[in-house]
Amino acid sequence: MNNDLERIEEARDIIISAIAQTMVMYGLTPSVGRIYGVLYFAKKPMSLNEIKDAVAMSKGSVSNGLRDLLESEMIIKVWQKGDRKDYYIAERDFAKNFLNFLIKNMRLERNLILKANDKVQPVLEDIAENPDSAEAKEEAKNDLKLLEQSREYFDWTKRIIDALESGEIFEYFPMDKK
Repeated sequence: MNNDLERIEEARDIIISAIAQTMVMYGLTPSVGRIYGVLYFAKKPMSLNEIKDAVAMSKGSVSNGLRDLLESEMIIKVWQKGDRKDYYIAERDFAKNFLNFLIKNMRLERNLILKANDKVQPVLEDIAENPDSAEAKEEAKNDLKLLEQSREYFDWTKRIIDALESGEIFEYFPMDKK
């Protein structure tokens, strides 16, 4: 291999290592990041075996990593004419990857907390209206205020999610294309 091609490979390895380290922020492992990094630089779709060889991991680990990347929409499974194997390509748009991650996690947080709020609100309202002590009434009223504040926050996050999904956010924070 000539010197410049070796230098390109070394440069790619540095980027792949950085991607692997950042995957932890997305709830994925560094090894999943290496899989993504290899696909990010791939010139053509890669099969599971090709990826396994490139990242020097077991077939099972690569398969699990591909599943995680598919779920997070960071890679896409593609069909190759005349071949029954699955092939994969990376979603190379980092902004899209980030937005998918952010929206998914904001929705998850919102749904978990609002579901819990819906479950406890009737209990707290009952205690506030029919308390067995003045202290219980006051505690229930305070907790109901906290639930209302959290609902205001989650209404706000819903508007953010909508703006992210519709692209409206880019009217306020455009991505500079050079």
